[in-house]
Amino acid sequence: MQARKARKAINAVLKAHGQKRDNLIPILQDIQERMSCLSPEALHMVAEHLHLSENDVYGVATFYAQFRFHPPGRHRIKVCQGTACHVRGGGQVLEAIVRKIGIFPGETTEDGNFSLERVACFGSCALPPVVVVDDKVYGRMSARKIEKLIEGLE
Repeated sequence: MQARKARKAINAVLKAHGQKRDNLIPILQDIQERMSCLSPEALHMVAEHLHLSENDVYGVATFYAQFRFHPPGRHRIKVCQGTACHVRGGGQVLEAIVRKIGIFPGETTEDGNFSLERVACFGSCALPPVVVVDDKVYGRMSARKIEKLIEGLE
């Protein structure tokens, strides 16, 4: 039943877009928004819809960091690694998160509670280092602050 529901949602996205190759990224974005990630079946359906090879679709999806192939955790942690954040300790904040929750960027904890992402820049350069948790921005973070924040989410 779940698979049929997923196919129905994917088909709705495909019908909303034309069959031009230019629609590939918007289609992938819309599917991910509805499904939380891009499944192998979704990539296959997109390839058929656009008359592309699955390799072409997968190549585009893996090129852009915005696309996920596994469902994100209940709490999404994004750590800025832009220049201002890097200079002010963004790397140490990221290392503290890795130690605390036991996963690396691009992964989700086994219990599905957390996923971790490294982001090039949030554009909050007056607040480095910046971490975004569940779409809430936290500026001037430190290893100690992020550990306490995570403890409050567990």
